[in-house]
Amino acid sequence: MRTSVKAIAAAAVALLALTGCSSGGGAGGSTEDAGGDAPFRVVAFTSGNQTPIGAWWVKAVEQQADELGWDLTMIQGDFDFQKMNPAVESAIGQGADAVYNGYTNVASIGSIVTAAKDAGIPMFAIDAATEPTDAYALDITTDQQGIVDQTLGAISDKIGGLDGKKIMVIGHDPHAGIRMRASLAAKDIEAAGGELAGGEIQQVVSPATGRTEALALVADYLAANPGGLDAVWVGWDDAALGAAQAVTEAGGDTVVTGVDATSEAIAAIQAGGPFLATVEQPWPSINDDVMAAIVAFQEDGTMPESNFEAVGTTLVDIDNAADITPSDKLG
Repeated sequence: MRTSVKAIAAAAVALLALTGCSSGGGAGGSTEDAGGDAPFRVVAFTSGNQTPIGAWWVKAVEQQADELGWDLTMIQGDFDFQKMNPAVESAIGQGADAVYNGYTNVASIGSIVTAAKDAGIPMFAIDAATEPTDAYALDITTDQQGIVDQTLGAISDKIGGLDGKKIMVIGHDPHAGIRMRASLAAKDIEAAGGELAGGEIQQVVSPATGRTEALALVADYLAANPGGLDAVWVGWDDAALGAAQAVTEAGGDTVVTGVDATSEAIAAIQAGGPFLATVEQPWPSINDDVMAAIVAFQEDGTMPESNFEAVGTTLVDIDNAADITPSDKLG
């Protein structure tokens, strides 16, 4: 389903006008009061609102909730789970019909999951797990193996296959999506006969310093192994930009790929340097699909047939970079 928010809103308003009530789920469900129907109440939260995509999601959901007439409580966690989790639990306790998790991995929100289940309130999510989990009525994310296939395919085409090549993989394990795709990339490189530079996945400690950490990882390796690095596969664009800078400063023809399709990454690809490709993840259409599922639940209690969906992505390279909306320019 690829339903526009305006279409969702129009359909919801029409149906609710016919039925004269909104359906809530569980103990926190909407009830009628003396003044008429209570609005559909949604608690939305994200830990990653300081990232470009997280900030976009907050604005998009707030706008869509207004169009739909929801009573929305938006909680922004700033990567501080000790602050965010109790705030979300409190909001659930005050009454809600649905919960919407934006980009916060299920492993970090056990107390929120428990609070929602205890209240009988379904939680919907965008990019909040890498596999099916009963924590969510629905989680839609991107196909991590597809991302790996696209980026490694671009590297393979550029360097003449992966067999016998030395490729550095840079990841960040605390992020579930990056951890999964980095692990898949390392596995596929070795299966194709390639060698992991450094013998294992190279880890960035903090996303806040990802660019400088990746720069140092690649610069140090190239200094110790001049001409001995064919490619750098990186799990996200900011760190990939650091890796590309290290390659440029060292010279040579090492290629770099990232994930996220940020403005800087797209510009670097168009400049024709070592940054070979990135990946666009279709967050606006994914968000619309999750919103449509929440509206279906609002209308008559309909639950998704499956609680997990991983959708396809688009490889961004020199051929299509000019046609891609950067992820930090959404909305």
